Amino acid sequence: MRYVYGLTSALLVGGAAVSLMTGIPAGAQVAQNDAGVMDRVVPEAGAPASFADLTQQLQPAVVNIATRQSVEVNRNPFAGTPFAELFNRRGGNQPQRREAQSLGSGFIISADGFVVTNNHVVAPDNRARLEEITVTFPDGTEYEAELVGADPDSDLAVLKIKSDKSFPFVTFGNSAESRVGEWVVAIGNPFGLGGTVTSGIISAVYRNTGQGGAYDRFIQTDASINRGNSGGPLFDMRGNVIGINNAIFSPSGGSVGIGFAIPSEIAAPIVEQLKQGQEIERGYLGVQLQPVNDDLANSLGIERNRGELVQLVTDDSPAEKAGMRPGDIIVSVNGNPVSSDQTVSFLVANINPGQSIPVTVLREGRRVELNTTLAKRPTAEELAQQQQNFDPDSEEPMNPDQMDDQIAEKLGLQVLEMTPQIARSLGVDTDTVGLVIGAVDPNSDAARKGLRRGDVILSANYQVTGTIEALREQISVAESEGRDAILLRYQRRGQPLRFVPIRLR
Repeated sequence: MRYVYGLTSALLVGGAAVSLMTGIPAGAQVAQNDAGVMDRVVPEAGAPASFADLTQQLQPAVVNIATRQSVEVNRNPFAGTPFAELFNRRGGNQPQRREAQSLGSGFIISADGFVVTNNHVVAPDNRARLEEITVTFPDGTEYEAELVGADPDSDLAVLKIKSDKSFPFVTFGNSAESRVGEWVVAIGNPFGLGGTVTSGIISAVYRNTGQGGAYDRFIQTDASINRGNSGGPLFDMRGNVIGINNAIFSPSGGSVGIGFAIPSEIAAPIVEQLKQGQEIERGYLGVQLQPVNDDLANSLGIERNRGELVQLVTDDSPAEKAGMRPGDIIVSVNGNPVSSDQTVSFLVANINPGQSIPVTVLREGRRVELNTTLAKRPTAEELAQQQQNFDPDSEEPMNPDQMDDQIAEKLGLQVLEMTPQIARSLGVDTDTVGLVIGAVDPNSDAARKGLRRGDVILSANYQVTGTIEALREQISVAESEGRDAILLRYQRRGQPLRFVPIRLR
């Protein structure tokens, strides 16, 4: 489960199946929500007296999805500390693996067995390895499936059932035509109760939940959606898939009548690309943004709930090359006004990389027109690394991949190379050359001498340490000359530069 301001991802639990009649002849090649079929199932206006016929027609194409994963269990006694990975590399107690499972929902979109679900249903975390995916039909029939493609940014994934049989399927509708107040039906696998049907209305369209990102844009419904509904379809009264159930707002962890589904107008093109094995490419501007709320609007004397404030411009990004500055307020992208329904991230992500577009900003009360050529949007991991500020007071361990074995072993330090983002976080000049201490082994001489996270190593033995390789080289020089210590010069915010000798281990 993921919690963001009370938003709980509808992750997967459960697995029981319910046996139901399909009402479709074996081998039929007609979609379960074919218009001709739906004309006989649902009256044209309003809701039916019963959802039974609609459910019987659609449910055969909705499946339960189970994954089997191999999870790494860290038996390292230093697990959770910055130097746990170094212990493993030295030949310590190696991690072991155990089996784990997850369950969720999905729906078939073609007779040859392509299945749509959420990425978080089938994507294991960094410690896990996906071993097997099983798709279970309402009648209890099980098939093995393979992952065809996944897109973490939109939280969508496409599977393919490993079978030559013909399957019942449903098709996407156009969520852009959906209206608040219309009836909807959700089918899925909440809490392991397979084949569960709930109904409600559309509470809002294009709901922004405050999570941020390019796809914070959902259909909100009061149809009961719970943990396990992830990846299941949200149908309109014509039997069209207008949303993919994705998350719930829940202070308690259970349904409180506020569920969110990815609109089909966003999902369908991405699903088609994943189905074809294509890479998802999106436009990228390179800014960190803040919505213009009432207080911000009042402070600047501008219209509220319009535009987004630029907090940071990423170095060497399209935004920087176009002349965008921190403090600018982006009010229009490619001619489209920026609002809570159409965020900058959403507008930019839906423009192809390499395309030149106009961006209108407010700068000190004036409208300024900028032209920028969008780059390719980095992966979610790369974006997180770019946007992550360095907190010198944090006790979170660094990424083990950033740790240099020799420096960690000889000095008891984790270090990383300075970037403009880190420099700003530490309050030092962005052109500072040095290595930032990310963690200190409490049993090292460096800890006894008072070095701590956030200190900047400027030199070693009077040689500038602008790179990890430079510090590693000075350690080697000291050892080759038979010296037991190395002289570091470091900077701490608000204090003068200092020299300190650190004993090698």
